[in-house]
Amino acid sequence: MPTPMLTIGDFARATRLSAKALRRYDELGLLPPARVDPFTGYRYYTDEQVERARLVAWLRRIGMPLAEVGRVCDLYGTDPAGAARAIRAYWARVESETAARRGLAVSLVDRLKGPADMSFETTSGTASGTDSGRGLAPSALALWTAVRLDRGLVRPSQQDAALAGPRLLAVADGYGPEGEAAARAVVGALGSVPAPEPPARTGDVLNALEDAVRAADAAVTGLADSGTTLTAALWTGGRLVLAHLGDSRAYLMRDGVLVRLTRDHTVVQALVDAGELDPAEAADRPDRAVLLKALDGGDVPPEPELGVHEARPGDRYLLCTDGLSAVAPGEEIRRALAAGGTPDDAAEALVALARELGGPDNMACVVADVVPADG
Repeated sequence: MPTPMLTIGDFARATRLSAKALRRYDELGLLPPARVDPFTGYRYYTDEQVERARLVAWLRRIGMPLAEVGRVCDLYGTDPAGAARAIRAYWARVESETAARRGLAVSLVDRLKGPADMSFETTSGTASGTDSGRGLAPSALALWTAVRLDRGLVRPSQQDAALAGPRLLAVADGYGPEGEAAARAVVGALGSVPAPEPPARTGDVLNALEDAVRAADAAVTGLADSGTTLTAALWTGGRLVLAHLGDSRAYLMRDGVLVRLTRDHTVVQALVDAGELDPAEAADRPDRAVLLKALDGGDVPPEPELGVHEARPGDRYLLCTDGLSAVAPGEEIRRALAAGGTPDDAAEALVALARELGGPDNMACVVADVVPADG
């Protein structure tokens, strides 16, 4: 007995997909009809195709790109649990990217409001202060920096890299068989991109930092199965402009309170953001280091999380890889930063802290103090 056929109109009504969309999905090989009349060109579908078509419609409704829709649908035919994992991973990326854009929006609002109180979510409370160093012009401020790399007590090689100049700060955590080369290439590429001289417009600095990230991503092309995280900052003379990918971090310590300025681009953090995982459980997850974003030299460079942060004298910034942040609670990091008199002292204290906690991973850190330029 022949299989009953649905016309394209009947199939469109059953699946909530328009006839135009069905023709498009046929052209892409995503949802070909069961039969096409050789004389009229009419498309006919079977009842068995309705479920796949509905899955396509639902995946498109959550914004999944067509290439990924095809992979999920094919996977669903043989491994429904695998298809579910693929959808969850896609949505985790969406949550991560939304959080990154939210962070940039908040920092730009603070920037455009002009001198005003600033509030930050912190590990132990809220820190607030006035913009541009309590009345000092941005050009009256400078950074005093220190950098440290430590192999740790377990790893056989160093795959982290760092840079601390008067205007550019960066840490990178390489992974894969050529992780060391990836981290070093990224940091080297950053240093070769010219930065706007202060006083520069914030938009120019953001553009320069995005250009630097693209150059850094290109620098790791061809390193098989390898890549790196990146947290970098450009100093404008009164503001710190951040670009971030992965699970390295940037912190600010102001008035004794530690503020985390970046959000981890990991599956676990995305689950926390979505309310599916308690933050207290995140540190114990075996997949806590699975990255949603990194520099790997792929066809499409990832979009970095961007932020603009007003500075004032006495601020102390920290950029670090997860060799520190994954083992040391925020309060212990805060104490080490507070105990160090100079950036060098603080950097040494942070290395000692990571080693006291077992030093299970490589560590890179940059400590930068905001000081009067003539001080």
